[in-house]
Amino acid sequence: PPSSTSRRDRMPDSAVAPSACTTIEEVGSTGVGALTLGFLALAVTTVVMVAKAANADAERRKYYFCNTFIAGVATFAYFAMLSGQGWTAIAGCRQFFYARYIDWAITTPLLILDLGLVAGQDFVTIAAVCGADVLMIVAGYMGAVSVVTTVKWFWFLFGMAMFLPVVYSLARTFRETVITRKDPEMIELYGKIAWLTIIMWCFYPMVWLFSEGFASFSV
Repeated sequence: PPSSTSRRDRMPDSAVAPSACTTIEEVGSTGVGALTLGFLALAVTTVVMVAKAANADAERRKYYFCNTFIAGVATFAYFAMLSGQGWTAIAGCRQFFYARYIDWAITTPLLILDLGLVAGQDFVTIAAVCGADVLMIVAGYMGAVSVVTTVKWFWFLFGMAMFLPVVYSLARTFRETVITRKDPEMIELYGKIAWLTIIMWCFYPMVWLFSEGFASFSV
């Protein structure tokens, strides 16, 4: 049978991972500053959430626990990136922080769980939305590391196909559930955090397009 080497020789140049880069486009001083601020803000948030969880009643403690792990995992990810860890070089000799995707694969399902708990949504639906979310993150990662342009954009489309039901669930399904609770305080709280989450998450595909996608943005 043909060896992996001979198969590689038959592949087009665009389908082969780049050889060792002599120069890598790395995060600049502005990026380092942003990572530093992000790390400090998340670290402080983690400590605050731990303190609040310690003093909260059983009903509210579950929300603080979720927030603690969301902020804590993100703190670890930012520290890794700030320390020069959790990255590799991708096509175009650009620095790619895969630590972000590890962070998102853990924290975004926790955010969905948090919103689901506020809404009073059943755990089967929450689990289904979390599953779609994780598949979205995996597709985003696979697209980012793809060296074949066509494959990259297929992964992007797969990710968007998973993103749409996540947004729909937060905007419609969870909201309909929280309304049935007839608790004005929880309805208002869910509305605020759900729409803030949706608006923020809608920026991610656009940033992906111009960073991992078209490589228009600097690292």
